[in-house]
Parts: sequence; structure tokens; C-alpha cells
Amino acid sequence: MPNAPESSLVGEEYEVEVGPVAHGGHCIARTAEGRVLFVRHTLPGERVVARVTEGEAGSRFLRADAVRILDASKDRIEAPCRFAGPGRCGGCDWQHAKPGAQRRLKADVIAEQLQRLAGLTPQEAGWDGTVVPAEGDKLPAGEVPQWRTRVQYAIDPGGRVGLRRHRSHEVEPIDHCMIAAPGVTELGIEKRQWPGMATVEAIAATGSQDRQVVLTPRPGARLPLVELDRPVSVLRVSEKDGSVHRVHGRPFVRERADDRTHRVGNGGFWQVHPKAADTLVRAVMQGLLPRKGDTALDLYCGAGLFAGALADRVGEKGAVLGIESGKRAVDDARHNLADFPRVRIEQGKVESVLPRTGITEVDLVVLDPPRAGAGKQTVHHLAGLAPRRIAYVACDPAALARDLAYFADAGYRVRTLRAFDLFPMTHHVECVAILEPAGKGR
Repeated sequence: MPNAPESSLVGEEYEVEVGPVAHGGHCIARTAEGRVLFVRHTLPGERVVARVTEGEAGSRFLRADAVRILDASKDRIEAPCRFAGPGRCGGCDWQHAKPGAQRRLKADVIAEQLQRLAGLTPQEAGWDGTVVPAEGDKLPAGEVPQWRTRVQYAIDPGGRVGLRRHRSHEVEPIDHCMIAAPGVTELGIEKRQWPGMATVEAIAATGSQDRQVVLTPRPGARLPLVELDRPVSVLRVSEKDGSVHRVHGRPFVRERADDRTHRVGNGGFWQVHPKAADTLVRAVMQGLLPRKGDTALDLYCGAGLFAGALADRVGEKGAVLGIESGKRAVDDARHNLADFPRVRIEQGKVESVLPRTGITEVDLVVLDPPRAGAGKQTVHHLAGLAPRRIAYVACDPAALARDLAYFADAGYRVRTLRAFDLFPMTHHVECVAILEPAGKGR
């Protein structure tokens, strides 16, 4: 006889003491019966009433929101954004925490992931245990940095602008996103209706006045006439294959970093915080210390940010190979680096292209993989090339820690690690780890 269906616990409430922060923007608590709760909208040490948002009676853990704060943390503030809170916009995780507390929470997550997945203490990773705010973001509690230069708005069936609720396709209508950069806000996306659209992405380039709107229509919908508050280029995403097509203006924006202008086309990837690209280039170059004549790899190279920085520093006798899977990004990287004859960009997945290059040794490596990380195969291949130093740029501390463990197995250790708060109000954090052969001293 088949098992009876397990009953949902959604809506059940538990009074709990909140424990440590966990990766993902929530904290851990336990009910009196020993059930594990991942609770959002709370802080370590608080006593709250947590309402279950996901989970069944037989689940290993439940997800919940803190709906009443019985004993508040000293780090708690009133959320500045009126769209934040249980069941509301899922874009920010820590609106209710002081800025310094947000960075301490992120540091705690990094330390926990390093210890659990890589067996490293902060000292063993060459990390001082702090998360550094981006330049200009060190603001008093209650003031929100306007940092997000790319915002993808969700559009509800009625054409209203909003953002997704946490772990949901439901749209929370908004009329202003507090973390949006001024260049995004000035476009006025939230001031109008967008009938027939599924999403509207607004892009405000850093270092140029380029502005762009990327429209994703619902099946069968016609594009609206885009009349915004300032000149803007317009792109459309095809409902058939996801390809991007120019409707009006340039198909690219010009981003500025490391004293170079980079073309980024068709809504392609670029760091979202206006200070991020320069911050990360500085951290990577300070860690690698490139020399004239060095050979280098830039893996998952995107539009060529790190490849260009490397090429500029290794000089005419050096060489740089970039590998990127996205065709449009490869086109942009080749355009952006056309003045460096000793730079080559190959298209394809790193794990497939790298073995085919025939490269047997290299001086330096930069890798900036997607959120899943580089993986054991790629890590071991890189170690076999015996680079002097490796710079690993990571947007996910769990993936970073897993890959650091693979590097340790392959004979590489972390020399230094730095963490940057390039996503204020969210749980996301950017890290730069510098690795070297295990036999070398610090």
C-alpha cells in the first residue's frame, strides 16, 4: 500500500530562538520538537515567531519567515524599503540589519563555508575575516546605497512593474527600487505600464551615459512603444530561442573599468555594482603581480575585463588566452582586446576548450566561474599547468570553498583571500582568492 501523502506545514507558526546565519540570507532555528527552520527576516540571537513558508511534516527542514519579533537584536533596524518583509519583494535579504551587521553576517557565512567544505580557518586562508564595503557604500544605518546598475523588473499579467517574491514567480508591484542606481531610476521604468511584457531589464552603464532597456514579451505579445524620460536603446528577447535583437539605438553599452572602455552587447554580463569591476581588477592584479613576458589564462572571461588587464601588464612579449562560452561575449571580448595582438579569445565551455588548446604550462591564471564553480576536472587541469599564481574570483562562497578543496588536493593552497560587499542589502558577496603551489611560503 503506498504511503499516505505528507501534510503541508505551510502557515504553521513556531516561537523559536534564532541561531547562526546560514548561506542564502536566512538564519537557523529549531522548534521544540527539533525541526530545523531556515528563517528569513531575522537575525542571530533574536526570539521570533516564525511562520512556515515551505515544508511538509516529513521534510528534513522547513523554510519560514519571522513574522513577529519578540526579542530584537541590537543590529536590527526598521527596513528602509517599504516593499521588504515577509511575503514581499525577494530582492534584498538584510534590509532589517545595520550595514556593519550585514557585512559581519556575510563574513560568518564565508568562514563557515571555508571550514565546512575546505577545512580552512580564516588564518589558513590568509583572510582577515572582514568583508570590505565598496568605495562610497559605507553609509549610516537606514541609508541605502544606490548600487544596482542593472535591474530586471518582473511584469505582472496586468502590466504592472514589480520584483519577484522570494522563491516565487509571483510579482510584488513596486514604484521604486531603493538599491537601483540613479541611472536606472532615471529611466522611469516603474512609472509606466508594460502590457504584454514578462520582464523589462534596465541597464545604466558605468563610465558612459549609455542606457538600455531589454524587453522580454509574453508569447504573442506586441512590443510597446518605449517612451522614457531620457534617450535609451531598446532590445527585444525572442520568445522562440531567447536570442536578443536590436529594436532601437545601439545593441551595446560602453562600460568603463581599468582605464579602458569595454563594449558589452545585447544585455550581456557585466558587474552590477559601479565600483565592482575596478575593485576586482585591483584585487586580482595585486594578488597575481603579473610580470612582463608572462603567459596567462582568463577563464570564463566574459567581455574581457581581466584579459585586458593582464594583457596590459604582461606587455608585448607576454600572451593571454581567454575562454568564454557565450558567443556575444566572445565577440565583445575580441572587439575590446583588438589592440592587443598577443591576446586570443576562444569560444566554448572551459572544460572542453582548455584541454584542446595544447597548453602545457602557464604563468598566471584568472578564473571567474559562474555560481556553480569551476569543478574538480577544471581545477585539476589548471594545477597540471603549474601556474605561479591563480586568482579565483567567486560570487558564491560555497562553490569557492569546494573548489579550494579540489585545489588543495591538486597541490595548491590559498595565499590570501579578500571579501568585498558588492551587493549591499542582499546575502551575496564577492571573494578573490589568490592561490600558489603548496610548497611556497607566504
